[in-house]
Amino acid sequence: MTHRIGLIVPSSNVTVETEIPALLGRHAESFSFHSSRMRMHQVSPEELKAMNAQRERCVDELADAHVDGLLYACLVALMAQGPGEHQRVEKAVRDQLPDTPILSSAGALVDGLTALGARRIGLVTPYMRPLAEQVVAYLEAEGFTVVDWAALEVGDNTEVGCIPGDRVMEAARGLDLTGADALVISACVQMPSLDLVGPAEEEFGLPVLSAATAGAYALLTSLGLDPVLPGAGRLLAGGR
Repeated sequence: MTHRIGLIVPSSNVTVETEIPALLGRHAESFSFHSSRMRMHQVSPEELKAMNAQRERCVDELADAHVDGLLYACLVALMAQGPGEHQRVEKAVRDQLPDTPILSSAGALVDGLTALGARRIGLVTPYMRPLAEQVVAYLEAEGFTVVDWAALEVGDNTEVGCIPGDRVMEAARGLDLTGADALVISACVQMPSLDLVGPAEEEFGLPVLSAATAGAYALLTSLGLDPVLPGAGRLLAGGR
């Protein structure tokens, strides 16, 4: 059996459609991936709001593909709308597409951190500082304490997809992770980070996750599949 995964992504995003398949490709089950795109170039409050307005069309397109699970794959688009937005959007999509597991990158990150038992976290984001502050506030409204965070201040979403891993790791090394339970190496599905999760866990001695690994965990769990993937960090290591 092949599980069909629907992805709603910003039109300028190229990373989530490589990292999520790369992760789920390590599973014993088979998956296919089907995307619908919302126009967005600059990661700004105005473009994020306009992008979210395209959601219903995307859901209809993926409904036609009879997907088995759907991931709204833009974390900041929801977190920038205020606390609890992922729950509201997931419910709205569920009303539009009943009987299909509905997830979002924002909700998946919250659930992934909760599954790890992490309450105090460090955070690396690519966003401009005002949007990064909204992400921090969103997570703190969910009951987490963000002990330290970094904003790489890249506003063009195409450029976010080209941020080199050494720049992400340098930002992580600049964080004060004293007392942290986990590190989110990339709070963005567009900033590449999959190859950083394992090395970062070894270097920092903490569970490390990203928007992509959290999304993979949420998809597997929602489909009733064992959320265990090799080389993807402690969240997906099993046996917790």
